[in-house]
Amino acid sequence: MASPTWTRRWVLAGLGAGFGAGFAAPSSVAAQTARTTDLVAKAKLTGTTGFCVADVATGQILDSFQPASPVPPASVIKTITALYALDHLGPDHQFTTQVLATQPISAGVLAGDLILSGGGDPTLDTDGLGEMVAALARAGLKRVTGRFLVYGDALPAVGRISDDIPVEAGYDPGLSGLSLNNNRVNLEWTKGGATAQMTAPGLRYQPLVQGIRVSVVDRDTPVFTYSDQGAENWTVSRAALAKEGSRWLPVRHVAPYVAEVFATLCAMQGISLPPPQMISALPPGTPLITWPSAHLAPILREMLKYSTNVTAETVGLAASGARSLPASAVAMQDWAAEVLGLKATLVDHSGLGATARVTAEGMVRAIMAGEKRASGAGLRALLKEVSLKDEKGSPQIGGPVKICAKSGTLNFVSGLSGFMTLPSGRDLAFAIFSADPARREAVPIEQRERPPGQKAWVARARVLQNGLLRHWASLA
Repeated sequence: MASPTWTRRWVLAGLGAGFGAGFAAPSSVAAQTARTTDLVAKAKLTGTTGFCVADVATGQILDSFQPASPVPPASVIKTITALYALDHLGPDHQFTTQVLATQPISAGVLAGDLILSGGGDPTLDTDGLGEMVAALARAGLKRVTGRFLVYGDALPAVGRISDDIPVEAGYDPGLSGLSLNNNRVNLEWTKGGATAQMTAPGLRYQPLVQGIRVSVVDRDTPVFTYSDQGAENWTVSRAALAKEGSRWLPVRHVAPYVAEVFATLCAMQGISLPPPQMISALPPGTPLITWPSAHLAPILREMLKYSTNVTAETVGLAASGARSLPASAVAMQDWAAEVLGLKATLVDHSGLGATARVTAEGMVRAIMAGEKRASGAGLRALLKEVSLKDEKGSPQIGGPVKICAKSGTLNFVSGLSGFMTLPSGRDLAFAIFSADPARREAVPIEQRERPPGQKAWVARARVLQNGLLRHWASLA
């Protein structure tokens, strides 16, 4: 195991500065080095661990351990996606969903076409779509005698983000210029699977979804199967439905799903539509309803807080303008190399793809460079605030050390990267990654939601992360 890298300046600063409450100063250089290697050894993590911490003001690396080892970044890469989107779209960018008409409404009838047009809003939900329909009803629309056209090609249609995730994982859906409910549909069932149905629930609206079908079958495993035969079809094991419940499932054909929910909501408001027709080019029309998203900055804050994959992929695709997810990932990869100095292999914008690779030092250099750009100056305010934990695992809320960071987790992958402000006012940037890709690949795809040993492995990785952060805080 390689020894961590220390500098004389770092050691003297740590020994000579004051310390925040609850942190003890190491008594010697040997004690500091032993502490770092001891934390890694005690974690007993298989695979590769690498970390790096630097002084933001000077860029000097203060401590590192295997900083150049390539590892999967998982959702930590969403920090780079945020910087990329801010640079290309700007913090005030809004995504717009529209309903347009090719003729005026007369006596409640639209003799022309009604067009539902998606502008890439990743935050649209059933309640928002329902409010759009309610506004149409208030405008007097009752019936469309032309066509109901659906445009989702503002962004490329993608069937799923990654193909090495269990088919039922709700965090791995399809993508489109039209999004709804993070591109998921809700499966609801009664006890024993006596009845099962698909819905697109919001707080105010609860429309049924019939275009995505589900059947309850008498088997033990697998719990779910999926097939695409012109329509999305799911089967679910009756044995898994012993109690009444529900769960979100991913939608692969997103624009048709949004179109069905829109039509159902229209019917609930007394508006009659013809069957939807998907179109690849947007015809001219007069906007009846324009539904803007929030500005990009708060959308990114929510993305980084809740790690929403659909948001990451959507804003990444919008920023690149590429017509496929792999091409968009390469565009962001090239931008990060040129602008942030990040040498990485990227396969998407969310970190869900397990073949992506970054290094701890590369990530540290990238976020420092990103924050210094005018477009990335607000990065730190978008990151989630993280509390240090004491030796018993209790968060030290409101403590003297402020940490803003993004975490990331895949099977046998755990990362954390961001900024620390020490009690002295000194700013640090850090990245900590632990990963065992070989152990992940050994797990069959259908078992990757909860593989044996994953929970304990990630728990140890997080203990290591907290231990390192506490150690760096003690050297202020």
